[in-house]
Amino acid sequence: MLHLFEKNSELFVSWALVRYESEGISYLLQITAVLPDESRLQIRDYLFPDGNRKYAYYWMEPDGQLRRRWDNAPHWPAIATGPHHMHLAGGELPVQSTVTNLEDLVAFLHEWFAATGSVHTEAVIEYEPVIGLEIHAELLTESKMFCSCLVVDSVTAAPNTAVCPICLGMPGMLPVINRRAVEYALRVALALNCEIQPHNVFARKNYFYPDLPKAYQISQYEQPLARHGWLDIELESGETRRIRIRRVHMEEDTGKLTHRHEGGSLVDFNRSGVPLLEIVTDPDLRSAEEARVYAMKIRQILRYLGVNSGDMEKGVLRVEPNISLRPVGSQKLGTRTELKNLNSFRALAEGTAYELERQAAILQAGGEVVQETRGWHEGRRATFSQRSKEEAHDYRYFPDPDLPPLALAEGWIAVVRAALPELPDTKIARFQQEFELPAYDARVLAEDRSTAEWFEAAVAAGGNPKGVANWLINSLFSLLNEQKQSLEASPLQPAQLVRLIALVDDQTINQTSAKEVLAEMFQTGHAADKIIAARGLDQISNAEALAPIVEKLLANNPDAVAQYRAGKTSLLGWFMGQVMRATQGKANPTLVKELLQKELD
Repeated sequence: MLHLFEKNSELFVSWALVRYESEGISYLLQITAVLPDESRLQIRDYLFPDGNRKYAYYWMEPDGQLRRRWDNAPHWPAIATGPHHMHLAGGELPVQSTVTNLEDLVAFLHEWFAATGSVHTEAVIEYEPVIGLEIHAELLTESKMFCSCLVVDSVTAAPNTAVCPICLGMPGMLPVINRRAVEYALRVALALNCEIQPHNVFARKNYFYPDLPKAYQISQYEQPLARHGWLDIELESGETRRIRIRRVHMEEDTGKLTHRHEGGSLVDFNRSGVPLLEIVTDPDLRSAEEARVYAMKIRQILRYLGVNSGDMEKGVLRVEPNISLRPVGSQKLGTRTELKNLNSFRALAEGTAYELERQAAILQAGGEVVQETRGWHEGRRATFSQRSKEEAHDYRYFPDPDLPPLALAEGWIAVVRAALPELPDTKIARFQQEFELPAYDARVLAEDRSTAEWFEAAVAAGGNPKGVANWLINSLFSLLNEQKQSLEASPLQPAQLVRLIALVDDQTINQTSAKEVLAEMFQTGHAADKIIAARGLDQISNAEALAPIVEKLLANNPDAVAQYRAGKTSLLGWFMGQVMRATQGKANPTLVKELLQKELD
């Protein structure tokens, strides 16, 4: 049976499923015709020998020839390299050249499969991705959440050196709430437009794992710090989506496990008890790309607020998507899987996309998705099962008897709100309005708070906003990337860049020399005037000094002159390059061009 879709009153795609069995193996053939933009047929052959998704991908050209794009299992049905033949389980399937539309192909396949095995055809159900994100962010406090132990780098610090009886879960130890951690959590909740709960409660989340010394984690559940927030994200298409934030709550981090190749695992409790903030969305995200954009914006805001470094490689920011599919138009949520502890935006996007494909293949084959926690294998670029997914009741939450309810004074909340910095969206809009910057420039400069502040300091020092933006984006960022250095760590000061731009504008040096000067300024912090004088980079803007060089060049290259005058005007760039080489890059390019055109024309 066919299922047809219409768009703008024109047939643009039709597709069908053919499910069949051969030699005890279940196959699922998805056939897609894309019309009228691309007159071709696509065939995707799914194989489920063990319940896992595997597939090959074929397509048919308008002339009836079949092509194979890729597969990843050598024992699968293969496709012949020549036209009109396709090999599937059960024998060779001839495809006549007259079969160039979906209806004919489906009928032909149905007839052929009926002769070689059991066949079932059905309309394809369209599924909609439903994704929610949990983001765990370690807070940049000096001490841990419930004790006075210092927060140390869990990657570089010696294991188990920043611990005490409280964060090791020794009997009889009493936790004390870290006020600065609560303040940082408040900053985030306010920045995410949440409703602050003046009365909130810490609870015990009970589960057993080697990195959890108390056999419970101090977290929040029924009465979290904040609820009902939102964050707008802008997609590459230009569409803006509002993502609802269900809750923001505080908890403590766990220890860190290191699994050894030779067997066994080591536990480092330096991270145990570090203040951790969890940000949970409603299931509002509809693609892997939306999940990536949302997570990147959360990271940007956390860094703006100064509460998290954003260093995902060190695990201080971890993302966990909850992923499911449901039929388009349905309001009932499908069975979800969770991907644990993703530490890069690439892993988030690829892992989510893979999981959506895996679930779609299972559902289209008539199977059921299992609710479970899965991991992402970077090497295989695939998800894998870790354990069954727990529900809230499995953790047996109850209020922590060692911690009193946390009461937040309205006055203190107001103080924290007033101290919030200007956030990225507001800053981008102001840069466009106040400095008349293009949207792209404003977004790039506002990506990082310290960069935005550096830019504004340069403008305050007298720099033209667009000129400063151009030098930052086109030249200075390249130097920062090459040296793997942050702008604030560079010895270059905003006023120094403004001075360099002024020297270019008044033609003291040309653009090429200025980039050399900038590179030295970036390394040494020396003033532009000093570097120019020491290296003799003053631009030659005297026509009398340049005229003899131009005349000599033309006299020594009569063939090139003749070609130029015969119409090959592109040689002007070559002539200019020769003059710049003769002057060691110090000639004024505009003046050189004028002199050459005068002599050549």
